[in-house]
Amino acid sequence: MRIARFSIDGNVAFGAVEGDKPDELVLDIIKGIPFADYQLSGTKVPLSKVRLLPPVLPNKVVAYGRNYAEHARELGNEVPDTPFAFFKPSTSVIGPGDAIQYPSFSSDLHHEAELAVVIGRMCREVPRERVKDVIFGYTCAIDVTARDVQKREKQWARAKGFDTSCPLGPWVETDLDPSDLTIQLTVNGQQRQLGRTSEMIHSIEDLIVHITEAMTLLPGDVILTGTPAGVGPLAVGDEVAVTIEGIGTLTNKVVKRG
Repeated sequence: MRIARFSIDGNVAFGAVEGDKPDELVLDIIKGIPFADYQLSGTKVPLSKVRLLPPVLPNKVVAYGRNYAEHARELGNEVPDTPFAFFKPSTSVIGPGDAIQYPSFSSDLHHEAELAVVIGRMCREVPRERVKDVIFGYTCAIDVTARDVQKREKQWARAKGFDTSCPLGPWVETDLDPSDLTIQLTVNGQQRQLGRTSEMIHSIEDLIVHITEAMTLLPGDVILTGTPAGVGPLAVGDEVAVTIEGIGTLTNKVVKRG
């Protein structure tokens, strides 16, 4: 099931996305919230009549770096033996169609296409065999990075955590095998990144076991799983789109901050 979060007439709701053709998609509005018991209301609205929002509002976004060997090498980094985690704050999250604001403190903004895992229940110290039980679904993400700031500052908080640096969407796909999906990113229609989730060094199970050894994850929290090779610069006016097999396409435009 594809579950979207949207606004219409000033109200915010969740809905199940129905249909196959982009111009014929409709939302069956959900009674309740998707992380608890819920029902489909049967009240349907065309997707074209609503504004899609970030599919979740995470308490935290846990991101993993250098989880694709070719990406690590393209930036001159060693492939890590263990998962390498950092955080993006909740204020970095935006939805499909929202503007990525080019930060004033950077002159080298980069795109990184990623598969995002959405957590469905509170969990801690998750054993490998139970990882699937805590996953709600999957969505597309862009880890927007101020590469020059990342290089000169030891901590990545500003380089990867600035406002609008974590687009998510367009919805969450709850029924998906994430083990071997195509990830593609385009800028202004030109392909920049192309990879498969099977190229991950550390699997989704590895990542969730790793982070829940240290902290509790809450419903709606997001795990970014790393980016394939091909990262590169973004400029004001660029339209960047991530397409992940079985999920859909997330599109955002870069604008000047201010």
